[in-house]
Amino acid sequence: MASVRAVLIDIDGVLTVSWRPLPGAVEALRALRAAGLGVALVTNTTSRSRASIAGALSEAGFAVDAEDVLTAPAVTAAHLAEHFPGARVALLNSGDIGADLGDITLVEDGADVVVVGGAGPGFDYAALNRAFGLLQRGARLVAMHRNLYWRTDAGLQLDSGAFLLGLERAARVEAEVTGKPSRAFFETALARLGVGAEQALMVGDDIESDVLAAQRAGITGVLVRTGKYQAGTLENASGAPDHVVDSFAGVPELLGLEPGGAG
Repeated sequence: MASVRAVLIDIDGVLTVSWRPLPGAVEALRALRAAGLGVALVTNTTSRSRASIAGALSEAGFAVDAEDVLTAPAVTAAHLAEHFPGARVALLNSGDIGADLGDITLVEDGADVVVVGGAGPGFDYAALNRAFGLLQRGARLVAMHRNLYWRTDAGLQLDSGAFLLGLERAARVEAEVTGKPSRAFFETALARLGVGAEQALMVGDDIESDVLAAQRAGITGVLVRTGKYQAGTLENASGAPDHVVDSFAGVPELLGLEPGGAG
């Protein structure tokens, strides 16, 4: 893959699980950097800011900083600023992402836009019903992602995509999705790296939102058999990934690099 100049990498389930590094992941990322490849960590994680994510990864041994991280909240903030300038926003999210939301005006009532982030304790009946009421009164619906679940060290955990489906059906609206699998998310990452889609690789554990979505944007997709991957993933998918590897540790070899350094 001599044409590859940059690698887009999902974090949860690819580099880490519950912020602990997966075997060989630290060394594999080091090998990509040693080879001079551009790196963007692209994540739908909505529980932490970019700085917090970079800090957690650094503590786990990865050589990254906040500039390497592109989050769904950061892309959502840019989307709101462009398409809903000055809008009052009701945020349904578990976790502190205020640092990535910029100057967005957050309200509980009278919102112009309802933004759905990541699931957690905040997704109780009262919060969901309040969002439903706002949508009935004409608020627009924006979702940071459609993930149905994610993997932690305690197993698979339900995510906000499951609740989003209910809100859409009940309020008879369709959400604008800003994070993966939206094409705009991948295009933002490519622009940051200064490469074309044909020069990039996307590595993820979610065959639909990470891999096939990237492939529809013209990026070569690599599915890892960690994180969300389960028996039946390939058979039940809407398409086939360009490549499948056991883990992120296998990406340097896929690119023809030495595991610990440049090839």
